Amino acid sequence: MEEGLEETLTLHRLGLIENFRRSFATTNCIESLNSQIEKYLRKVKYWKTSSQKYRWVASALLDIENNMRKVNNYSKLSEMRRKIKHELNIETKEVA
Repeated sequence: MEEGLEETLTLHRLGLIENFRRSFATTNCIESLNSQIEKYLRKVKYWKTSSQKYRWVASALLDIENNMRKVNNYSKLSEMRRKIKHELNIETKEVA
């Protein structure tokens, strides 16, 4: 029951729950991404350097990107960005 509770409360506080509940109320999207990356990297048994592992993860992300679903109401993400910046008192520069 507590899964996604903090994110849900944040969405309520920002007034965005109706737009983004389906996409962000649980951690399923993160768990799904981790599972897909794990499947991609499962057979690699030895990493020479940490930068090599980062390259493999980046490659996996590029490969599985087409399998991922879009965030519901993704066109309203700019509204979310604006409200989060306002909540955190982050000033934005106006583009001329």
